[in-house]
Amino acid sequence: MQLDKERVMPIIKAALKEDIGRGDITTNALIDKFTSSNASITTKDECVVCGLEIAEWLMAQIDYSVRFKPNCKDGQLVGSGKELAFLEGHTNFMLRAERTILNFLSFLSGIATLTKQFVDKANPYSVKIMDTRKTFPLLRYLEKYAVFTGGGTNHRMGLYDQVLIKDNHIKCQMSNVKCQSLKNLVEIARKRNLKGTKIEIEVTTIEEFNDALTGKPDIIMLDNMDPRNVRACVEIRRLSKIKPIIEVSGGITLDNVEEYAKTKVDMISVGSLTNSAKAIDMSIEIV
Repeated sequence: MQLDKERVMPIIKAALKEDIGRGDITTNALIDKFTSSNASITTKDECVVCGLEIAEWLMAQIDYSVRFKPNCKDGQLVGSGKELAFLEGHTNFMLRAERTILNFLSFLSGIATLTKQFVDKANPYSVKIMDTRKTFPLLRYLEKYAVFTGGGTNHRMGLYDQVLIKDNHIKCQMSNVKCQSLKNLVEIARKRNLKGTKIEIEVTTIEEFNDALTGKPDIIMLDNMDPRNVRACVEIRRLSKIKPIIEVSGGITLDNVEEYAKTKVDMISVGSLTNSAKAIDMSIEIV
C-alpha cells in the first residue's frame, strides 16, 4: 500500500489548523524568525517506524525550506534511541510542526509495531493478520497504512467495497419468510450487488457455518468461536466441494492468536490493531 498524497494532505492541513490555530504565540514571542537550528526525531522505544513520509509532507506544508532527512524507512524495525530523521532550517517553523509530527509518527508507529507482533505469531502457519473498521473517525486510511507497514493485510476500507453480512443484518432478515436461512441471505446479497463483489457472512456456530456454506460465499467469518469449533469448521471445508476463505474474528489477543493460527484458517482479523495500539514514545530535540 502506497500513500496517496492527495488523500493525506487534507488530514495534515486539518491537524495543523487544530494545533496552530491563529499562530504559535509562545514561539513567536521567544524565537527570532531568522534563527536556524538542527533537530533530530528520536524514538525512545523499540518500534516499527511508520509515518516518515507524512512527517516530511507536514514539515513542507509549514516551511518547504526546512530540510527533512529520514535516517530509516517506514516498516523498518528500530531500537530505542534510534534517530529517525534529521531536520535543518528555521527554528520557529520546526517548533510549530513539532507536536503534530510526533502525534502522527508515534500513533502510526504504535499500530505498525503491534501489527508486527501479531504477524510474527501467525506467519509460521501462513495465516494473514487483518485489520477491521474499528478505527478512529477520519483516520482510517492512515491506520490501515500503518497495519500494512507492520506486515498486516487490509480488510475492506468501508461499507462500500465488500458485502459483509453481520449479526444485525441476519436478525433483521430472519423474520422474512424468504430469508430464513443464511444460504438465502448470501444468494440475495449476490443477486443485488455487482457481479464480482465479494460476499462474506458472519457465523457463530458450526450449524450456522454449514448453512452459510451452501450459499457459496467468498468468505465465512467465524465470530467469537473457540479454537476447537474453528478447527471443526476448517475440517468441514476440507471435506466439502465448496471452499470459501475462512476468517476468525472476535477476542483475538497476542496470547491466543497463535492457537487460532494453528487451526489453519486463512486469516484472523484483529480490532485492537487500530483501536488499542499503544503510541510509541518519540521526541524532537533541537541539537
